[in-house]
Amino acid sequence: MGWLQKLINKIKTETKYADMLNGYSPVFSQFGQNIYASDVVQQAIGCIVKEMKKLRLMHIRGDGQDITPIHGNVQKILENPNELMTTSDFLEKVFWQLYFNYNAFIIPTYYTWTENEIEKRRYTGLYPVAPRNVDFIEDEGNNLYIRFTFSNGYETTLPYKDVIHLRYNYSVNEYMGGNQSGQPDNEALLKTLQINNDLLNGVASAMKSSFTINGVVKYNTLMDGGKTEKAIKELEEQIKKNASGFLPLDLKAEYIPITKNVRMVDANTLKFIDEKILRQYGVSLPILTGDYNKQQYEAFYQKTLEPLIIMLSQAFTKVMFTERQRDVGNKIKAFPKELIFLSVEQTIEVVKLLGDAGQLYDNEKRVAFGFMPLEELAGRRTMSLNYIDADLANEYQMQKKGEENEQTKNKEK
Repeated sequence: MGWLQKLINKIKTETKYADMLNGYSPVFSQFGQNIYASDVVQQAIGCIVKEMKKLRLMHIRGDGQDITPIHGNVQKILENPNELMTTSDFLEKVFWQLYFNYNAFIIPTYYTWTENEIEKRRYTGLYPVAPRNVDFIEDEGNNLYIRFTFSNGYETTLPYKDVIHLRYNYSVNEYMGGNQSGQPDNEALLKTLQINNDLLNGVASAMKSSFTINGVVKYNTLMDGGKTEKAIKELEEQIKKNASGFLPLDLKAEYIPITKNVRMVDANTLKFIDEKILRQYGVSLPILTGDYNKQQYEAFYQKTLEPLIIMLSQAFTKVMFTERQRDVGNKIKAFPKELIFLSVEQTIEVVKLLGDAGQLYDNEKRVAFGFMPLEELAGRRTMSLNYIDADLANEYQMQKKGEENEQTKNKEK
């Protein structure tokens, strides 16, 4: 926790809890009911997280549809977030926390200086944190702050504008994802998980019962209490010693077998319950098992992954750049090449169709195939006319047309 000392930001003015439209106090605990004990839930979230950790974060500057990679301090931090994590580790941690708590917090560390009356910022790290409690407070100037309380009792307060905050199911609460109290809304899912657990326990109990009571031993003579107790003990010893499932009996005893009719839960019922849980997270059974086709992955990408990618890019951009930097096109972009569902052949067709018409910048073509954009190609756009600069194509054609008109006139003379 030593690095957190860098984050302490003492507020000297009077503070109060931030107002909420519903009248609740904006104090949120990050603990909910443990739905993650379910293997189906863990597997579903794991499918999403494993895809998201493939993302590549890049600082770009966009001018319309053209993009230029910026190789500076921000990009360096995106590629090496902190001393404990790679980018892949970092993204995995962030998205597990997002699904655990419906909220994920990332604290950028930095130092600032002023140059030509403009505040400059140099980042030193990105840290995903897991606070026990989160408080939203305001100072006298109506500036919003966020106070984190951690499990060891450590507290720190930061301007909310300097905290990257990802929210899942952001709906009824003004500040937090989840339900009205800023908690994961798992009520409906917990009911399904309980049904699933009851079914599995019932199957387990039924299987165990098939190996316990197989029959009744009937003694054909009258026995007093002492003899009965002795007979039961002898029977118990025989059961413990015997491994074959058959008991030796004397002439005075009769064995009456019990007919078993163990009814198991049918596979379709279990499949329905599993799919009901998976739908909660936008994961289908083919995605879970890895036996999916292009159409199934495309649906998974568009429904589940793409909204998360957009959220991640926008949240990073909003916090890591000033308003002025954003105005001139600075962005953090999450490139999902490894997640793209088009085949190589289909990608070639799309790039050829648009590229030949001069509708793609050269860096856009590179990105389509998973290559990083190159600075020397920024602003360059070619088309099928000998792949010359698109801006020169009209000039070339007009010149050629003028030459043809001149030749026509000479012939007419």
